Amino acid sequence: MEQFDAMKLLLLSNSTNAGEEYLGWPRRLIKEFLVKFEIKKCLFIPYAGVTINFNEYAERVKLVFAQLGCELESIHHMPDPVKAVEESSCIIIGGGNTFRLVQLLHEKGIMAPIRNKVMDGTPFLGWSAGSNVACPSMKTTNDMPIAYPASFDTLNLVPFQINPHYLDVHPDDHGGETREQRILEFLEINRNITVVGLREACALQYEFGHVFLKGSRPMRVFRYHTVPVEYESKEDIDFLLHPMS
Repeated sequence: MEQFDAMKLLLLSNSTNAGEEYLGWPRRLIKEFLVKFEIKKCLFIPYAGVTINFNEYAERVKLVFAQLGCELESIHHMPDPVKAVEESSCIIIGGGNTFRLVQLLHEKGIMAPIRNKVMDGTPFLGWSAGSNVACPSMKTTNDMPIAYPASFDTLNLVPFQINPHYLDVHPDDHGGETREQRILEFLEINRNITVVGLREACALQYEFGHVFLKGSRPMRVFRYHTVPVEYESKEDIDFLLHPMS
């Protein structure tokens, strides 16, 4: 992925753990990311919000980032979304419903501008749906299709798929598919792509041509006709950057 060496990504599985304050668990990671790349101002994209309106969503995130010494402006206040992306110094995409997010990213014409900016070195931070859209497609989302996007194609910043909020739990009285079974269905149709099951309170960070697992829990890696493998934060996971043939 040499052509992507300029990228700086922080992809969080989730924003908030049960019983914690909003964006509680990842604040240290976010602060380190902001400081490392000298980020003082961010553009927030709240388009995944459905049961929370964009003003409330942006204000909620703005309050947290203010505590981290970073100013935040929301794209929904900007008259020209494309220009807002092109002039941004850091891009943040929050979680919510991935179908609605992707629908609006396509409708606003900012999918390609975001990708170009991030590939040129503008830092990118996302959580949940915001991390899912960093992948080649949104096909490994957990969300219901409440909206109809023009395409399932997304930012394609990394050559693998993320399944955020990955769960191992399968209740005894639940007769439906497990998360693992759903991912194996995806791989049956999409055999040449890797899927990362990213558990909550975990993140993937990409910088200087390398990818790192952050957090206290392992991630689960799925490939077609291969037994899923667990990887800890100290292990080398750069193999994820090399697409399968």
